[in-house]
Amino acid sequence: MKIILDAMGGDNAPKEMLLGAAAAVKELGVEIIAVGDEEKIAACAAENGIEMTGITVKHASQTIEMCDDPTSAVRHKKDSSMVVALRLLAAGEGDALVSAGSTGALLTGATLIAKRLPGVKRAAIGTVIPGRLQPYLLLDSGANVECPAEMLDCFATMGSVYMEKVMGRREPKVALVNNGAEESKGTPVYVEAHQLMKQNPAIRFAGNVEPREVPDGAVDVVVCDGFTGNVILKLTEGLARFFTGELKAMFKKNAGTMLAALLMKNGVREFKAKLDADEHGGAPLLGISRVVIKAHGSSNAKAVKNAVRQAKLCCENGMVEAIRENIRR
Repeated sequence: MKIILDAMGGDNAPKEMLLGAAAAVKELGVEIIAVGDEEKIAACAAENGIEMTGITVKHASQTIEMCDDPTSAVRHKKDSSMVVALRLLAAGEGDALVSAGSTGALLTGATLIAKRLPGVKRAAIGTVIPGRLQPYLLLDSGANVECPAEMLDCFATMGSVYMEKVMGRREPKVALVNNGAEESKGTPVYVEAHQLMKQNPAIRFAGNVEPREVPDGAVDVVVCDGFTGNVILKLTEGLARFFTGELKAMFKKNAGTMLAALLMKNGVREFKAKLDADEHGGAPLLGISRVVIKAHGSSNAKAVKNAVRQAKLCCENGMVEAIRENIRR
């Protein structure tokens, strides 16, 4: 299996991209097509002793920066690593694409170059978030600020397929974020979306879920518009930093608390691992006709490797074709 990697995307490119690619080749048995400046990639690999076996480099002279306007960058930086990578994907020269570059540019480029699936009006970003009972998929988590009811219903279908095919959840439960459990709650758009999702044969709809219940992870897919989803995502990230910081400070208070920390080290380690976003690697762009994974801009080698793992699972389990079929239904 060939995974295309935007080697120049992200804050830590190309070093962490290449380290992650090398780990993915070794551990996952994939081939990597690293797209970016050949000279910079070769120099980085030599300087850091990175094994390039199984990694093919495709030259691209430009890079899309985080500050670039997404649409303008995709249209005018035609030799950027991201655009070249997307063209390779669309041409079938790789099975999936992983990028830690600009989210807006990747979403725009994937839509214009790789194209959306029939029946999908807008692609959505799905983010796997730790929950008390189990991780859950939040979508849309930032791509579409305003969504009509039929788009929310479409997100529900795509999210359900992803959790079943990639995360191995049998008959995943899908819920709609709202300010009350009753189906009459929320804005007119959300009331309409509730009725559409209730009648959707492709999902197991669990009704509305209130924000305070979202972190429980009692449902597998949490659906909302991109504005609400991005607020939930960033609030969750902030609370995770707050809790881990407070826990660390509490254990460092005195000799007694440090001894308690030593006795609880396995539990603390498990807690930190549960909150580690690098374990999941990235967020899928659901609704695109090929597998595209958006890794975090600050991704390290571990996150890149796991994003490649995620891309591989999506391909092996026929995620895109399953979404195509369920949207058609």
